[in-house]
Amino acid sequence: MNMQSEAQQKIDTYLKKLNEGLRGIKEADAREIVEELRSHIVEKASVGGELTIEGVDSALILLGNPKELASQYQTDDLLSRAEASRSPIRILESLFRWASLSIAGVFVLVGSLLGYFFGVLLILLALLKPIHPQTAGLWATRDSTGDLMVSIRLGFGEIPEGARDVLGWWIVPLGLLVGVGLVLLTTKFATWCVGQYRRSRIMPLRGRGKQFCFAERQGGREGS
Repeated sequence: MNMQSEAQQKIDTYLKKLNEGLRGIKEADAREIVEELRSHIVEKASVGGELTIEGVDSALILLGNPKELASQYQTDDLLSRAEASRSPIRILESLFRWASLSIAGVFVLVGSLLGYFFGVLLILLALLKPIHPQTAGLWATRDSTGDLMVSIRLGFGEIPEGARDVLGWWIVPLGLLVGVGLVLLTTKFATWCVGQYRRSRIMPLRGRGKQFCFAERQGGREGS
C-alpha cells in the first residue's frame, strides 16, 4: 500500500467512526458533515497536491476523538432544533443534554425547570379556582411562633385554621397572566442561553457559515 492509499484509509476509518456516532441527526445533515470534513481534511493534509500520512495524522489529532466529536455534533443539532422550535418539551430535552456536558448547562436547566414549574403551577391554580372556590388559592396564615406563612393550594385538602385567601377570585386573571408570562419568559431565557452557547462554540463545518479551523477547534471543547 502506497502512502496516498494509507493516508486515504486513515481518513476513511476516522470518518466511518464519526458517521456511526451521528445517529439521531438527519441523514442529509450527517452526510454533509462527513463529506465537508473529508474535503477539508484532504485540503489541510495535502502538500503540493499530495496527501501525506503526517498531514492526515496532524489533522485528525486536532479534530479529536471521532466519537467525542460526533457527540458534540449531536448536542449541537439537538440545541439547534430546540432553539428553532421554542417548544418547552424540546428545550428541556436539549437542556438535560447540555447539563450533562457543562456546569453552565446545569444552571440554565435548573433555572428553566423552576420557571416552568411555577408558571404551570399558577396556570393550574387559576384553572382550578372555579372548581374548588373555597380551597384553591393563595393562602396566608400564622405558624405557632407568629411568623407569616404563605402557601399555594390547588383545592385539595383542608385549609389551615385561621388562614385567609389573599387574592380571592383575582387569582384567576393574575394566575393566567403571570403563569403564561412566566412560561414565555422562561422559554425566551432558555433559547437565548442556548443561542449564546452555540455561538460561543467552534464546531468544525456545521455547514451554515461557520468557519473551519483545526486550531480553534481545540478551544471549542467543553470547558464551560
